Amino acid sequence: MKMVRKAAKFALIPLGASLVCASLVCASLVLAGPAGAFDLNGAWASDADNCSRVFGRKGGRVDFTDMSDVYGGGFIVDGDQIAGKFARCRIKVRKDNGQNIDLIAACATDIMLQNVQFSLRAMDANTVSRLFPAMDGMEIKYSRCQVQ
Repeated sequence: MKMVRKAAKFALIPLGASLVCASLVCASLVLAGPAGAFDLNGAWASDADNCSRVFGRKGGRVDFTDMSDVYGGGFIVDGDQIAGKFARCRIKVRKDNGQNIDLIAACATDIMLQNVQFSLRAMDANTVSRLFPAMDGMEIKYSRCQVQ
């Protein structure tokens, strides 16, 4: 019995291109977050009836209105970025545990930098509660806003 070997054909990809491809795959896995994780992206107001008074569009982007803090305020999540009226944060760690979402974020205001821990509970697809673990029973509800 005679065995015949066929030469395998390999596509040669330059090292730089393969590193770029690997980096893109890794980045997409990290940014996608855990499968089934609650989607926090969007504008969130503490009073759903005041969404249009808290958020508006500036240059095609969702942003806070000038008087948003008068109507209860809120926050905007875009990927790993959280924006409040006076602070901007980058999510460093996210842990989803059922309905609970724990975040550690590096936050900056005009005068300081600090790490902040956020504990949230998903009530439904468009409502979350911010919990304050050091203060039993203290929570603030936020509703997802559809910004026109």
